[in-house]
Amino acid sequence: MESTAETIVEAKNLTKVFRVGFWGRRVTAVDGLSLDVRRGEVFGFLGPNGAGKTTTIKMLMGLIYPTSGTASIFGYPIGAPQARAKLGFLPESPYFYDYLTGREFLRFYGHLFNLRGTTLEQRVDELLETVGMSHARDLQLRKFSKGMLQRVGIAQALINDPELVVLDEPMSGLDPIGRKEVRDLILRLKESGKTVMFSSHILHDAEMLCDRVAMIMKGRLVACGHVSELLAGSTTHEVEMVIDRLLPEALERIRPLAGKVVLQGERVMVVLASQQDVDQALDVIRSAKAKLVALTPHKASLEDLFIREANVIQSAKEAPVS
Repeated sequence: MESTAETIVEAKNLTKVFRVGFWGRRVTAVDGLSLDVRRGEVFGFLGPNGAGKTTTIKMLMGLIYPTSGTASIFGYPIGAPQARAKLGFLPESPYFYDYLTGREFLRFYGHLFNLRGTTLEQRVDELLETVGMSHARDLQLRKFSKGMLQRVGIAQALINDPELVVLDEPMSGLDPIGRKEVRDLILRLKESGKTVMFSSHILHDAEMLCDRVAMIMKGRLVACGHVSELLAGSTTHEVEMVIDRLLPEALERIRPLAGKVVLQGERVMVVLASQQDVDQALDVIRSAKAKLVALTPHKASLEDLFIREANVIQSAKEAPVS
């Protein structure tokens, strides 16, 4: 059953064509894209580098104009001041004047929203605490790590207490600790009632965070919906087994059942192509008096869906024209 949640971002047949090179060759960056973002959800906008994610977000933010199609935020046309007042945005590669301290940086953005005095100071302190940057409030941005810059960048996107937060590739280039910090921040934003839309090519992070996702390739939407719904048709039945002290003759009995066998010292990792082969493999392990260390069914992931859709597009590209 379709959700009745309020739609706050809507794009219909959004298209952007650029003219490049001396001869003005037409390059279609976004091609007839339609999607919606609903209040209170975390919405992932996914695709490989160069798929058109940033171009789409720039159109939604009113930074560039679409060649054709329409879009709205909170029911207002893109770029309308009424929409921008309720919007927070962090671009993919922002430039921050790096001789400002964290506190000065947030004050500057607060002034853009006409925040002043005690109200602004309280807001700055709250946001620094929210993003875990209170310890660096008086440190110049040029001394921040990439993860610290991302966190203070998210803080500036929240300075006006927006209803919608849009983050373009917020986890790109971060180490595992930085990615976890940004993931935790996004979850806290959702818990506080914000709607979050973020783009990413890191599919694992999106699968952990998102209520719904849209997947774009070569400027075209190839999948959109709840993560569970999208993965329902991509179920895999592979099972991974890790076995200790498996004798070579026993391994040869299991090998015909396996799609992949990897030797890891005294351990063997076996990937069975079907769950139906598990009992037969277990019988071999028991009879050989080996030790089963782990048995892990492989569930479908957004990465599986991504690869499947990429293969479909590549096959269509290579198909001969009749």
